[in-house]
Amino acid sequence: MNRLRKEYQIFRSCSHSMRVLLVANMIYGFVLPVIDIFVAAYVMRNTHDVARVVSYPLAMYLATPIAFYLNGKLLRHLGVKHLYAIGILLSGVAIIMTMGLNELSTAGIMQTGFVLGLATGLFWANRQFLVLGTTTDENRNYYYGVELFVGTLASVVVPAIVGWFISGTMHFGWMGGVPNRAYRVVAIFVLALSALSASIVERGVFPTPRVERFVFFKFNPLWWRMILLAFLKGLAQGYILAMPAMLVLQLVGFEGTLGLIESLGGILTSALLYVVGRTTAPQHRGRVFAVGLVLFLVGSLMNSLLFDVIGVLVFQLCLVLAKPLLDLAYWPIELRAIDISSQLDCRTRYAYLLHHEMGLLTGRLLGCGLMIVIALEWSGIAALRYAMPFVALIQLLSIPVSSWLARGEKLALSEG
Repeated sequence: MNRLRKEYQIFRSCSHSMRVLLVANMIYGFVLPVIDIFVAAYVMRNTHDVARVVSYPLAMYLATPIAFYLNGKLLRHLGVKHLYAIGILLSGVAIIMTMGLNELSTAGIMQTGFVLGLATGLFWANRQFLVLGTTTDENRNYYYGVELFVGTLASVVVPAIVGWFISGTMHFGWMGGVPNRAYRVVAIFVLALSALSASIVERGVFPTPRVERFVFFKFNPLWWRMILLAFLKGLAQGYILAMPAMLVLQLVGFEGTLGLIESLGGILTSALLYVVGRTTAPQHRGRVFAVGLVLFLVGSLMNSLLFDVIGVLVFQLCLVLAKPLLDLAYWPIELRAIDISSQLDCRTRYAYLLHHEMGLLTGRLLGCGLMIVIALEWSGIAALRYAMPFVALIQLLSIPVSSWLARGEKLALSEG
């Protein structure tokens, strides 16, 4: 109890704005597993087409930078917290649209994916903007450690419950034995949680910095190192989003199995994340980042070599450890680069959020495009088996790039 009281006192010592943002994001963290896992599972169940499953995150990624640009324009007229709340609510609406489709054609999948991408863009643009304004480089490890700790707990509870609920329609005959009806109930649950999270955001007091011009094409050399890192990160994002559902439904079982695997993996990472967030300092981010990259590569190679139930389980275990570690390290790295670069160029920090999204988009298009080409030219099985290890190997370049970026930051700070 003394330990819990101490942790609570640390939380209370944070600014009111930071606490409100943390609570809202922790609640929304229970929505993210549905977006990350079960949307792809829904498309896979109803199409059994790898190319169409990957087209969903591809449409999302195309819409996200558009939303970043529109958000920059809207910030001149609306408060940042209002736009953030709109992005949260719109994501719930997009999930209902997706799971309400009667026919999952490629066009329909991409349309609903585009709407979710607009919601995701509004969400991330304002989320990062709010984090930049409510945290410092010294407490960002703590902030992301707490947020990812709760997010990982959500990745334990939500997949288990949702997977059991959807599988129950077949085993127990709920809702007429039609799994798609269960998916639609889940979508309503997502909308309700989104509304709760948005209402909490509205209780906060967040200043909205003036955003005049935010589209630039010339940046300092340090920032281009960050864009190279963003490109490498974007390469694997489509795989991380869609691959777990495709592999489990293809090689292991149904949604209940998918939920169980995700939950067991989340148990292993929840406490680890909080400890890492509480005990690491800014100088440790490169090491945490490298561990996440190596875990992702090991899981990808094992899945490719075995390509059976054991291979999928090893991949899932590596991924549930790698993904939060990568996020825990990458997001503070990004925000630190934005802090320094905006001072060097004397520009609004929002310009760097938008430009960073374009770097991610380039990598996402290449990564998703590679998988779609393999699926169409060879087979969906070949795409599931061989595309990911290739991308994971390329991603290892992120280790020297992140070190190169850190050296550049130290040099820029030493020169004043």
